[in-house]
Amino acid sequence: MAGGPRMSSPIIKVTDARYVYANGAVLALDGVSLEIPEGQAVGIVGQNGSGKTTLTKLLNGLLKPTSGSIVVDGKDTASNTVQQMSSTVGYVFQNPNHQLFATNVRAELAFGPTNLGLPPDEVERRVEEALAFFDIKQYGEMHPYRLSFPLRKLVGIASVFTMGPKVFVLDEPTTGQDHQTTKVINGLIHRLTKQGSTVICVSHDMPLLADVSERMIVMWNAKIIADGTAREVFGNTEVMTRTHIVPPQVTQISLQLKGRKGKPAALSVDELAKELGAKGVA
Repeated sequence: MAGGPRMSSPIIKVTDARYVYANGAVLALDGVSLEIPEGQAVGIVGQNGSGKTTLTKLLNGLLKPTSGSIVVDGKDTASNTVQQMSSTVGYVFQNPNHQLFATNVRAELAFGPTNLGLPPDEVERRVEEALAFFDIKQYGEMHPYRLSFPLRKLVGIASVFTMGPKVFVLDEPTTGQDHQTTKVINGLIHRLTKQGSTVICVSHDMPLLADVSERMIVMWNAKIIADGTAREVFGNTEVMTRTHIVPPQVTQISLQLKGRKGKPAALSVDELAKELGAKGVA
């Protein structure tokens, strides 16, 4: 389980960002400001339409802010193309079918770094590193669409990994995954942050976020309404009720035992067991 948010120089700085869809009819982001330090794991939660996907697509230039600024590793996304941002921010789509197109897994992993203009020996080194890191070497010569959906998801993340971004944006990484692959993705997020990568995870999988996130951001009606550790955010029953977000089951039980709004709550089964033992329940 991740600890509290680390404070260091920000790799991401969002300043008063606004984004308007449909000729001004839909305000998707309303004056959002935040800083994210390098190497931090951040979970972003909120109901559909809250602004979380818009925010993440602004980070790599898929969308440009209507006003305000987004600077990632010194690059202003408004003045850089998606391709220019791709070596800094790797965006992994919810559906891997939206980003896989090569004839085999090796070619898929090689496409990104080749497109960046890296020499063939460096491309090959990165492909081999990704095959090992994601434990998918045995699938290297297979067509991605012959793989199961969970494996395609891993290949999608690996294809971003080979581009060497400092920031990974994962859109619903555990959607459509079985229990085993969900555990694998959980472990991958821990390994990525351990090696210094910044990981931003947009998800409705609250147990995942409770485990991997040092920090959680809650969005509602195009704004950030809560920002803190997973323990602080999940323990804020007012925010959870307002946004219709359901904390992990162990957290709900812990909060019911405490019976006091906003107090520290358990995020894991082990923590809950200790709490029950301390109360003389176990």
